[in-house]
Amino acid sequence: MAKAPPPPDPVFTLRGSAAPINALHFQCSGPGPPLLYSGLEKGSVDVWNLNTRRTERVLDGHHGASVIWVSTLPSSDTLLSQGRDMRVCVWDLCEGRSTVTHTLHTGSVGFCQCSQLEADISTTLLAIPGETTEEVKVVDLGSLTTLCSLTPDAKRGMLMCMKMWQIQAPVVLTNPGVSQLRIRGDSKIVASAGWDCRVRVHSWKSLNPLAVLCYHRDQVRCVTFSDHPESTQTLMAAGSRDQLISLWSIYSASRGTRPERHERYRTAGEFKRCPLDWPGLACIHHMGLITGAGPGWPGQGGLAC
Repeated sequence: MAKAPPPPDPVFTLRGSAAPINALHFQCSGPGPPLLYSGLEKGSVDVWNLNTRRTERVLDGHHGASVIWVSTLPSSDTLLSQGRDMRVCVWDLCEGRSTVTHTLHTGSVGFCQCSQLEADISTTLLAIPGETTEEVKVVDLGSLTTLCSLTPDAKRGMLMCMKMWQIQAPVVLTNPGVSQLRIRGDSKIVASAGWDCRVRVHSWKSLNPLAVLCYHRDQVRCVTFSDHPESTQTLMAAGSRDQLISLWSIYSASRGTRPERHERYRTAGEFKRCPLDWPGLACIHHMGLITGAGPGWPGQGGLAC
């Protein structure tokens, strides 16, 4: 039997973070240099220039409380950062500014990250964890008003992760403990950041496993895809408790934009031999929220939307 090829190496690694990385977000489609935002455990956000592979500036608005989620609004120079100080900060980054213009109080002391959805050109929705461990609130970012509050009909345990998504059919995906789920912009693959130091890549259509990326030495806390306008230049970034950010090329240049397995990825058969003994659940519900559970959740529960 032919020996399986080794897993691939990252395209490059960003070093120099002053604390473990909890959150990542690309901004590559604008007129400026491609950027990567990283939220750190010490409460700051590093802004990385991917051309120079160095930090351009550091944003500090959470008073030392761990930053667990970062994102930008597609149509403006606005950054959102969520900290464990129970606040979401809205930043104005236009023309070099680094100003917090608004804050949202979440009341959540957990680790569940926010999720945003651009419903139309004028409306951006933000799902935030609520004061109770199972509650999700949906906020209109334009008016900063709460549109609705979602709570399950039965006890499901603490909310661990969620994602707003415009979809109707329910799908269940079981994995070991998951820190974060990300769907690529073309809706063809989904990646999960694992508590077992691995990043797993699945086909979004079939949920078949495509790859297991084993590089980090500690739990992977976040994963994200770049929004590069040229699809063949799309990168995936993973941030870990080991204070490293690994960047991966997931397109094969010889096959254009078709998301085939990389020739150096592990095969699906090897994927199945990875440890799957931790109970975990990521569930896509009819309301368009993906919610995730990890070890310690009672039963097989997610958020009953």
